[in-house]
Amino acid sequence: MKAVVLSAGQGTRLMPLTANVPKCMVDIEGQALIEWQINELVKAGIDQVTVVVGYQADRVRQLLHSRYDSRLVRFLYNPTYAWADNLFSCWVARAEMDEEFILLNGDTLFEAAVVNRLLQTPVQPLTVVTHQKRYYDADDMKVALDGDRLVKIGKDLADDNVHGESIGMILFREEGPSKFRRAVERALLDPASCKKWYLSVIDEMAQSLPIRTCLINGLEWCEVDFLADLRHASRVVRACETGDGNNVFSPARYAWG
Repeated sequence: MKAVVLSAGQGTRLMPLTANVPKCMVDIEGQALIEWQINELVKAGIDQVTVVVGYQADRVRQLLHSRYDSRLVRFLYNPTYAWADNLFSCWVARAEMDEEFILLNGDTLFEAAVVNRLLQTPVQPLTVVTHQKRYYDADDMKVALDGDRLVKIGKDLADDNVHGESIGMILFREEGPSKFRRAVERALLDPASCKKWYLSVIDEMAQSLPIRTCLINGLEWCEVDFLADLRHASRVVRACETGDGNNVFSPARYAWG
């Protein structure tokens, strides 16, 4: 199973931490955010990670080349990172959508148990990972559901129609990868679409394709978007460090040399 991580942005809302480094390299408890992501993916059995880079791309490559073997981590460059949104990063990664894969936002931090739960769901073309809480704010990517089926996804859903939030992780299986790839390509025929999130494509697909959800309440995750998120991020990585001792990431397994 492969994963595609969208990590092209600078992360201006994390300034001054991202004044000279991209969001994916923000330090959390001694490691970069992208390192924590890759390590937890590996714990869950992911054997290939493609990272879409943009801002300070060479620094990200240098860090990950020093940490992981090229058989595990690959890179794609998004030249539009400064003005296009992550729908274009998906287009850059479209060649990776030729088999089952997990699509992951570059600012989603999680413990391996989240990925394990997702991979244990019944096989469906698309499965969106969701979380429920008492209150949702304007920045949450909210979801409306019919049972476990996704009906709508977006930040502007009416409060009385919100059943959870997307955490920024989606599993594509069966015909899901090819359907998503074609949907991204169609969307970008409209020049205005380069300013859209890829989840706008998922929202459109949900109108004609059954898209399921995987609820992860009780497991540790967070979005690292603002400085205030860093305390929660530290708690998540502590959960990563104290996870299943029989499935601990071994740096030596993927080191160079």
